[in-house]
Amino acid sequence: MQEAAAYILLVLGGNNTPSADDVKGVLTAAGNAEPSDDSIAALVGDMEGKNVNDLLAEGMEKLKDVPMGGGGGGGGGAGGAAGGEDAVEEEEEEIEEEQEAPAVDMFGGGDDGGDY
Repeated sequence: MQEAAAYILLVLGGNNTPSADDVKGVLTAAGNAEPSDDSIAALVGDMEGKNVNDLLAEGMEKLKDVPMGGGGGGGGGAGGAAGGEDAVEEEEEEIEEEQEAPAVDMFGGGDDGGDY
């Protein structure tokens, strides 16, 4: 994967046909002390005579058919008629528990604002 990224970086930089040495140089400069010569040679061989932009466009066409999740599920079903009274009681209890927090100065000072 690093080899492909280095190859694409070279193409973006203006080198339309990077050599194995070019790819190895980018990987070494990025901190990869020992790039795989076999992987680089295979990549450069596979890319010979091909345009990166055309390959990326073909790949995007293939990806448009891949389901990527999304959509989500439908909403939950409605509850039965029995138990309606319990729901009302629950709501009333929650309202009682919710109380407004007292206004407190974040820095511990009084309400007079003397330090501002």
